[in-house]
Amino acid sequence: MIQSKLKEIRAFCESNSDPDIIKKYQRYFKEGYDGYGINDKVFKQQIEVWTEQWKDEMTIENFLELGDELMKNGRFDEKHAAINFLKASRKDFSKETFDRIGKWFDYGINDWATTDVLCMLILSSLLVDRVIGYDDLKTWIDPNSEWKRRAVPVALVEYNKLTKDLAPAEAIEVVEPLMLDNSEYVQKGIGTLLRELWKKHPNGIEHFLMKWKNECRRLIIQYSTEKMDKEYRKRFRRSKQGTPRKKV
Repeated sequence: MIQSKLKEIRAFCESNSDPDIIKKYQRYFKEGYDGYGINDKVFKQQIEVWTEQWKDEMTIENFLELGDELMKNGRFDEKHAAINFLKASRKDFSKETFDRIGKWFDYGINDWATTDVLCMLILSSLLVDRVIGYDDLKTWIDPNSEWKRRAVPVALVEYNKLTKDLAPAEAIEVVEPLMLDNSEYVQKGIGTLLRELWKKHPNGIEHFLMKWKNECRRLIIQYSTEKMDKEYRKRFRRSKQGTPRKKV
């Protein structure tokens, strides 16, 4: 059953490939873009058609199995399809779902866009529905994959968009171990999270930024403070004697 679904998905992708879209997307991925270049609206509509057609035969385990195959051997668009298919099984999400998608970073998720879609459609739901907690998310801090580490702050960004109730202290406890991370994608994720929390909780976030301004990567400060007044942002410049601390 899974193999027939794979063939159908790939046949659609190949027949809807657009060289102009491929050329456009290549500009956004330093690590390279390996996709078919499908019109996003067209592909989303087709995914909805498949999801409806398969709803009586595909369980969450089937969608996870399909996702495993698409992540191992699929191209950019196919990996996004895997995430969208899994989204339809939200009512059946479990801790096992979290552990299973975590393995996708080992052999499939290799760019910021796929990471962020997973956070938006799957990880945020796992947090909102309390299937996982912050301690579970923290287990993704140490892995070798920069995309798995990026998922930690980005998942909190998406969670906060949905709930509006993420406490700064809770977010800081989760991401502080990543403040010396060398990946610019992780740094951007942390900065985005702190910037969004600053809008509602300026005092707590500014205190945290002052604590780290002489040691963390400047990209974190840049993203965190970009909504502040230009003059006010100067408070968070690194002092002359401050030097970034290397991650041990």
